[in-house]
Amino acid sequence: MRLLGKKILVTGACGFIGSHLVEQLLNEGCQVKAFVYYNSFNSWGWLENIPPDKLKKIEVFTGDVRDPNGVRTALKNIDVVFHLAALIGIPYSYHSPDSYIDTNIKGTLNVLQAARDSACQRILMTSTSEVYGTAKYVPIDEDHPFQGQSPYSASKIGADRLAESFYRSFDMPITIVRPFNTYGPRQSARAIIPTVITQLLAGKSKIKLGDLTPTRDFTYVKDTVQGFIEIAKSDKTIGEEINIATGKEISMEEIAHKIIGQINSKAKIAVEPGRKRPQRSEVFRLLGSNEKIMRLTNWEQKYSLDQGLKETIQWFRGKNVTSMYKTDIFNY
Repeated sequence: MRLLGKKILVTGACGFIGSHLVEQLLNEGCQVKAFVYYNSFNSWGWLENIPPDKLKKIEVFTGDVRDPNGVRTALKNIDVVFHLAALIGIPYSYHSPDSYIDTNIKGTLNVLQAARDSACQRILMTSTSEVYGTAKYVPIDEDHPFQGQSPYSASKIGADRLAESFYRSFDMPITIVRPFNTYGPRQSARAIIPTVITQLLAGKSKIKLGDLTPTRDFTYVKDTVQGFIEIAKSDKTIGEEINIATGKEISMEEIAHKIIGQINSKAKIAVEPGRKRPQRSEVFRLLGSNEKIMRLTNWEQKYSLDQGLKETIQWFRGKNVTSMYKTDIFNY
């Protein structure tokens, strides 16, 4: 599919990955409608970081994916939908699982129902590597079994299976896109890389973290976004579940030391028990296979971890991290 001139809806457009995706879709020549979460401050989240000349080209739709009527209105006359809206914080899902069911499963159902009733040509549903749980083998390919090790991951497994059922039952042009750990500018402090960066830039000499042993496959946000776009362009991806991954892993301790070395080499790490997941909930190893995305699309990784970290740190240096990220408070 050629995306040039297509009418695109991005749910979760005010978020980290969503805002970057909106920006790149504009570069692709698309007509973009950004679905942002309604709030009384009329805040468009990270979309407001997009340059003004680009922002004025976007149609902003305020609503809530939990509301089927609003979702149906947003999808009118849309060619392609990228569904990214979700609740994503894992610790928060331990004490508020109902909200994850409502947003991640019922919200996905609303998008699927609305897309079924419209003339939508492609639907890309956003999954997460957390659905795999701790790796049973590596690299993790798309045939790896699923394991809900948190209410968050369980809700995303449910959303993925709903999407699969609509593809199989109604012959809808659906693809499940499964990014591994995305990082970069605009990411919230619930993730390790911005957590370390913001504490360091706030002048902390003792960096508070949780378990240091798990490993992750980190993908820079511009590579993740390009993965979404290349998947949408390829008709071979319809009906498939596709990882976006680098095929490389690094531990929490190693990534923290990399960042410390670039900002304040004298800083030390302090493990804080309250930041650890319950033992059976922790995903100890994620290392993704990117064989499928490279076989079915023209995607390739362009940013090394060192390059991505450099750009990310540079972005955070330009922000007032103490007020924006509340570095003294553990972000769920």
